[in-house]
Amino acid sequence: MTTSSTPTITPAARFFFDTYGYLVLENFLATEHVTRLQDALQRVIAHRRTLQAGAVAHTGMTQIKGPQSTRIFYILDDDPLFLELLDWPALMPYVGTLLNPKPHHHASDAIIEHSCDLQQRALGWHIDGHDNGFRNLGWPIPLLQLKVGYYLTDMTAPDQGNLTVVPGSHKAQVAPDPADLKAGMFPGAVQLCAPAGSALLFHNALWHAGGPFTKPNGYRMMLYYAYEHPWMVASQEHWSYAKSFYAALSPARRKFFHGFVFDPPEPRWG
Repeated sequence: MTTSSTPTITPAARFFFDTYGYLVLENFLATEHVTRLQDALQRVIAHRRTLQAGAVAHTGMTQIKGPQSTRIFYILDDDPLFLELLDWPALMPYVGTLLNPKPHHHASDAIIEHSCDLQQRALGWHIDGHDNGFRNLGWPIPLLQLKVGYYLTDMTAPDQGNLTVVPGSHKAQVAPDPADLKAGMFPGAVQLCAPAGSALLFHNALWHAGGPFTKPNGYRMMLYYAYEHPWMVASQEHWSYAKSFYAALSPARRKFFHGFVFDPPEPRWG
């Protein structure tokens, strides 16, 4: 555990990530920052639901899961606060050390979920990555994408959809037993409990799921960002934003995207 006051990733934090495949940074975002993100996400979700209900074309995907539960994808252009987190200064040492010093953006999405909509859902165990989770590269699957989740609501209690992981599973030499993946809580799985404002970093090959949603009035708000190596072309999101979005990016933020999405195209290293 650490906080946003840490200027660089500590040896202990890196050892924990390498060993278990994830890292929890409690109280990573300030309380006032979390409040602004909550307000922005509620506004954006309401707008996205209206567009989706009216079959109005819009950037990204909007999944309506119930009267109060929604997941949206490609959020960087939905609100300036979401774009701001892309290169959040306190996060960049972790991304640069664990993944690559010159990372590219891979994906972004956001979730608002209520237990009243989701109590009967399956956990949906999976690993991340294209090409069937990069399984064709062999086992263990290398670190090709670093996922970062932000809890925007208090998740110190379990059973309200907490991110749930199987520690160390990113090092597996074989695939799990399919029966275990269908059995609910995978043997050895851990629900990640942390306060609002916490950041959760994890390896693309770590087996994970949204946890049980059995807590009465359980509720979660989350943002997700994923980063990849700059030599990868694995993000469909790069093709989805308007030219005006790219034109407004700062020179530093432009480096998080493939050079060919700009007009004129920009050279990239490596």
